Amino acid sequence: MLDTHYLTDADQSESNVRFCHGDSSRGFSPCTYGNVDPWIWLGNLESEMQSEERDIVTLLIENHVEADHLKALLDDVGLSDMMYIHELNSEWPTLIELIDMDKRLVVFWEQSGDSEHPYFHDFLTFGWTTNYADDSTSSMDCNPLRGDASQPVYHMNNWLKNQAGLSDPTRSAEANDVDFMVERAEECIQDHGKRPTFIAVDWWEDGDVVEAARLVNLIEVA
Repeated sequence: MLDTHYLTDADQSESNVRFCHGDSSRGFSPCTYGNVDPWIWLGNLESEMQSEERDIVTLLIENHVEADHLKALLDDVGLSDMMYIHELNSEWPTLIELIDMDKRLVVFWEQSGDSEHPYFHDFLTFGWTTNYADDSTSSMDCNPLRGDASQPVYHMNNWLKNQAGLSDPTRSAEANDVDFMVERAEECIQDHGKRPTFIAVDWWEDGDVVEAARLVNLIEVA
């Protein structure tokens, strides 16, 4: 997941797009606290995808910049030609089909669809999510929270919050425990008849979320 903002609220130009997390409710850009150059970050991603021709990448973008500026950024780093465009309610291609089409980048964003930018898929129209930022692992469930629960694509959110409402790094190993994540995915499969498309975590270095995802992908779905 990536958050796009302008470096300053006063200069909302294409060259001022940055990656940072937060909002402007305090009267200034959250990028004031720190930010990442998106051209460098996405340029590194493009290089990795060119060197690994069977890699498929999905981005979920919490976008706070003009859609044209986001598209121009992807143009600049050479990723636009890889972006897949999905028609709502049609069957999603397999991973092999995406590789064969050389459309190995799927982009969702957290805002309404834009007919001028069909490669940015509204993730609440094309999918749905479970609850997020739970108080405890025991309170996590597989009930749809946001989005269209009739869609096959869904996000199993899997992180805990602290008393301030922020993601809790002190309990990340508990949330990211392999056995817990696999058991929870099995519960979601039983409830919905399909495995989670995405497992959304925080502090991914804690626990072993890669191993958990591998095991979830091995679960047979009737």
